[in-house]
Formats: sequence, C-alpha cells, structure tokens
Amino acid sequence: MSAARAALVAGALTLAAAPPAVPHSLLLDASPAPNATLAAAPSRLVLRFNNRIEAALSRVRLVDELGRVHALTVLVTDTGPDRLTAAVPALQPGRWRVEWQVLSTDGHVVSGTFTFRLAP
Repeated sequence: MSAARAALVAGALTLAAAPPAVPHSLLLDASPAPNATLAAAPSRLVLRFNNRIEAALSRVRLVDELGRVHALTVLVTDTGPDRLTAAVPALQPGRWRVEWQVLSTDGHVVSGTFTFRLAP
C-alpha cells in the first residue's frame, strides 16, 4: 500500500471514529415571540436555546424603527442554563428588532435577530 493511500485510509478511519459534533446554540423560543404583536410592552425579554449558554458572556439589545440601539442588561438569574433574560425599559409603540449574541457551550459565538411589534 502506498504512503498516500495509507494516509487516506487512516484519515477516513479517524473521521469515522470521531464523536458527533455538538450543535451550536439554536434559539428555540422567545418571549415576546418573533413576529408577535403585543398590546402592552414586555417587562422582560426571555430567549430559550437548545443547550446551555454562558449568559454572563452573552448580550442582547433592542433596535427601534429609527435604528436607535437600546442595550439591555442581561440578568444572570436562576432561570435556567439555556436561557438569556434581560429587563426591558419602557417601550414606545412600533416595530422592535431584538439582536442577540450568545456564547455556546461548544465555544462558538452565535447570533440572531427577530422582530416584534408593540401596538399603539
């Protein structure tokens, strides 16, 4: 067997024996829900992920219709290791965009956005 072929066989065996990759954090649900229309402003924003996140190293912010950014303070509470919770200040009616970034337990930074609307 040639050295190149032996290296290919060894590489294939290594990949076959590797443990499955741990998925990055995926947003499972949120409160307020993506695309929701709310009659009253929420007092908290809660994001739930498919696995544990490092809340202390994560961030979330709200962006209003004019593009103004409202940074939120992440509450490192006992709501669960898969949740990111933040207190929400008083909001004006309109469309709001939630921008989040979390550190997954697999060491990857994952981010995303969604919107909700606050009715007048």
